[in-house]
Amino acid sequence: MLTSSADADIRTGTCGEEVDAVGRDRTADVVIVGAGLAGLAAAHRLSRAGMRVLVLEAASRVGGRLRTDHVEGYRLDHSPGVVSLDRDADAFARLPALEPLALRPFTPGALLHSEGRTHRVAARPAERAAQSVRSGRPAGFDRRTKGAGSTRGALTALHTARALTGARSRADMSDALGLVRLRASLARFAAVPPQGLLARPELPACQALSARGLPSRPAETLVRPLLTALLSDPALTTSSRVADLTLRGFARGGLGVPAGGQATVTELLAAALPPGTVRTGVRVTSVSTHTVETAEHGTFGCEAALVATGARSAAALLPGLRVPQFHPVTVLHHAAPDPLPPPVARVPSFTVCAERDGTDPDPVSHTWVASAVDPSRAAPGRTLVTSVVLGERAAEPPTALDKAARDQLAGVYGTSTDRWELLAAYHDPEAVPAMPAPHDPRRPVRVLSGLYVCGEHRDTSTLRGALSSAQRATEQILRDFGRPAAGEQAAQEAAQEPAKETAQETAA
Repeated sequence: MLTSSADADIRTGTCGEEVDAVGRDRTADVVIVGAGLAGLAAAHRLSRAGMRVLVLEAASRVGGRLRTDHVEGYRLDHSPGVVSLDRDADAFARLPALEPLALRPFTPGALLHSEGRTHRVAARPAERAAQSVRSGRPAGFDRRTKGAGSTRGALTALHTARALTGARSRADMSDALGLVRLRASLARFAAVPPQGLLARPELPACQALSARGLPSRPAETLVRPLLTALLSDPALTTSSRVADLTLRGFARGGLGVPAGGQATVTELLAAALPPGTVRTGVRVTSVSTHTVETAEHGTFGCEAALVATGARSAAALLPGLRVPQFHPVTVLHHAAPDPLPPPVARVPSFTVCAERDGTDPDPVSHTWVASAVDPSRAAPGRTLVTSVVLGERAAEPPTALDKAARDQLAGVYGTSTDRWELLAAYHDPEAVPAMPAPHDPRRPVRVLSGLYVCGEHRDTSTLRGALSSAQRATEQILRDFGRPAAGEQAAQEAAQEPAKETAQETAA
């Protein structure tokens, strides 16, 4: 349990003159630095466990990287904002504050645009993914075996017949057969439990592709660009274990986006906290077990401090933390005034763009019609196209990227992009902390008793990683305080109910 010296400090005002002057408004059991996803999730869990929490955020708004701008009737996310409907949705479901959150699904699987042709990479039928989103729970891989063999065989034969019927050459036929084999491989991959994937040898993802039982040509031409998009890592240096879990989540649940934009997630969390919990525009300069110092707002007293910022800011407040390398990302948002071709406009597809051989690389890694996936992203009758640029090209000036992206997107969407308007180009040089092999997804969250850290850089560089690290940090804080977690407390109270009823009956 934490020492009680902080209680004495707070009562006597030795935590600082401003604490003594304004009292309870500047003291808390836990002060959390950072109102991003991890910080707000931690605040939510600690508040539900009965602790008084203060969240200090340097920016003028909550959300961290989960930011959505409203521009001319459009909702524009600052980061890609695509979530796994298997892994991320499951993590969201564990937070009661996120029950109202709706996730809009892409058509299951993904489209791969390569050399003027488009292939669909998918492992699950559309109705299963739609059902998982409607129910609010990601549907797991169907392990029922009764009658499944004949059904799978018929579906495979149907896919094969369709693919081969459309083949125009020997190369087309080879690609069609590769797609059929890839679908079957992804289905088998989805059925492997996470423990089985984590038990495999850890390699850089680029080296592990050929060792995962995937057909060699589709692995390079289809899976590699897909993983590049999902991991924001063009060189695929990411740990194969992270890549395997990411691919498994894609195969099982598909992809989606939060309705209304990424900011909806953190806005829901912030709204569920007690009034006065979150203070924006407060820049923290130092932290200790009993005090948090700020640049212009004095000192806040506490019994514990939790740093829930990005990796670089956390290392500045907690010297000794390792700062990882980062993958840069630029997100482009285009308004298309002319209607897109009907199939493109109606079908909410996640489209991955493969690099062309022997030419300068195109800038866009992946793209989607955001207004088709989530109609709230644009006013009625308007079309919003979102595209993502990775690697070195992400650092190019917006004007140059816009021109190159328009040329590429004209081929992807089969329409002229001359009249498209660039609404925004959001560049983040430290968008995704790198996760090279070997990668530890459970880095310590306890610096010492009373001082803690969480964020995606302590876990995996995903929304689920941010939430997972926040959960681990709050569990550690509650243990050090000698308090049960909210779920444990509810279970204890439920267990005590029969004893209370017996005592009341005896007294009567």
